[in-house]
Amino acid sequence: MTSPIAESTAADTKMTPAEREVLELATPPAKRMWVPIAWAVLWGISVVSLLAASAFLITRASLIIHILWLGWAIVAVRMFALGRAVFRYLKQLSGHDASFRQLAEMRVGLLDRLEPLAPAGLARTRRGDLLSRLVDDIDELQFLPLRVIEPLITSVIVAALTVVGVAIMSVPAALTLLGCLLVALIVATLAQLMIAGAADRQVAPLRAALGDRVHDTITNLETLRAYDALDSQLARIHEADAALRRVLVRRSIGEGVVTGVVTIFAGLATAGALWFNVDATANGTFTPEFLTMVALVPLALFEVFAQVPVAVAAWRRVRVSAQRVATVAPTTVPSEIPQPGGTAKLPEGPLDITITDVSARWPGAAQPAIQGCSVEIPAGARLLVAGESGSGKSTFANVLVRFLDYDGTYRIGGVEARDVDPELLRQRVGLIEQRAHLFNESIRQNLLFAKPDATDAELEAVIERVGLGGWMRSRGGLDAHLGERGSLVSGGQGQRIALARALLADFDVLVLDEPTANVDPGRADALVADLLDAAGSHTVVLISHTPIDERLISAKLVLG
Repeated sequence: MTSPIAESTAADTKMTPAEREVLELATPPAKRMWVPIAWAVLWGISVVSLLAASAFLITRASLIIHILWLGWAIVAVRMFALGRAVFRYLKQLSGHDASFRQLAEMRVGLLDRLEPLAPAGLARTRRGDLLSRLVDDIDELQFLPLRVIEPLITSVIVAALTVVGVAIMSVPAALTLLGCLLVALIVATLAQLMIAGAADRQVAPLRAALGDRVHDTITNLETLRAYDALDSQLARIHEADAALRRVLVRRSIGEGVVTGVVTIFAGLATAGALWFNVDATANGTFTPEFLTMVALVPLALFEVFAQVPVAVAAWRRVRVSAQRVATVAPTTVPSEIPQPGGTAKLPEGPLDITITDVSARWPGAAQPAIQGCSVEIPAGARLLVAGESGSGKSTFANVLVRFLDYDGTYRIGGVEARDVDPELLRQRVGLIEQRAHLFNESIRQNLLFAKPDATDAELEAVIERVGLGGWMRSRGGLDAHLGERGSLVSGGQGQRIALARALLADFDVLVLDEPTANVDPGRADALVADLLDAAGSHTVVLISHTPIDERLISAKLVLG
């Protein structure tokens, strides 16, 4: 797995087409984006105009006696004060609405791209890291419109309008303001890059590393306790947490430096405006109202302009997340993964399987996991696939259900499997994995997704068929919960429930991958016998690295 430090250099590399596509997916369309930008520009104008109007009002009030001469200025101050609050609310509301809508579309699009890869194409991706990419990194991409696009456009427009407005009153003050803006941008960006640039790029990978270790600890808690390895695993979590915390502190320091630099140059712009215009005001060639306006307006403008260095930093973080998302969900499916689109149809009724000289490899692997495999599986047969660990048994199972593509010949029901759409083939050939996933729901809900319209009578019948009728009734019936990932059931019970789902789906061919892996050795033979008996007339391909009673099988294939 790529280290967090290696991934931290992602934002320094040239943008790949896959990354560019992810960033385009994260960007709301123009019809959604212009609304928050418009409100943001009005907010920025209100911020600057409020201070300008306030400066004019205070100065004007000190020079005249009657309040009637101040009416329009008072109204302007109230208007811009209300506008500042209202426009900020509207820009936040419309901006988040556009971002969240795009985020929902992006999540769906990402899942659509991941679906053809699962499970074979994601075999080398750690679950915690995958979860981090699908949650944290996708969440980070929402800041592309909120903290990059909208602030940059708003700041440029408001800064340009403000410089022009100051230039109408005093060209030297406007040039000073423009110079301070440009220098502040350069200095603040460079300072932030030097202090927190690497931290910005490391946050996402380090957060993923922490999430991965926490996920491993939670899912393997009992094993870690049994082997007295929990303390060392917790130490690894603390190590990852400390690394992430150091990076976050460094990033916060960078943000603080940016704020300080912006504040300094705002003060310099004010000092420059006073330097060029104080004498003129004293001589009566420059009005006092204009003096206070050109002196105080930079303070308001820099409040808006401070978003620019922050947007540059946000862009680095967004790029890292975009690359991580692009890596886990490539635009092209690996050649080892079957593509949809086959037009051939499988015949109705039992299916014979003929496999001749089949080879297959996992995505990214240099060598085939199985090579030159040949076997005949008549309809209704009980085939045992044996071999040492790593001999390719699980690869063979993934080929049968077309999670992996193959070279050679694989005919099912007389039809070449690659000519059949993989989704249609999986409606006839079902895989029960070594660790079949059980949802944190009731027995009923765990069965219904295999046949949504099944009645309670059908569900109870299939539970009886796999030998769990008495157990189900003792637990309170179909409403009994199975716990997180089936934590409230044993390994053998989990396999029986998985078989019950497969029987409800009515597959013609059942592939059982290591059904006794999580069962006590003394009860393994009894479980296999019960599973095969419950399968009835269905063809069963039984994959096991442990010996199986020869009387239970009709043929045997040894791999490796």
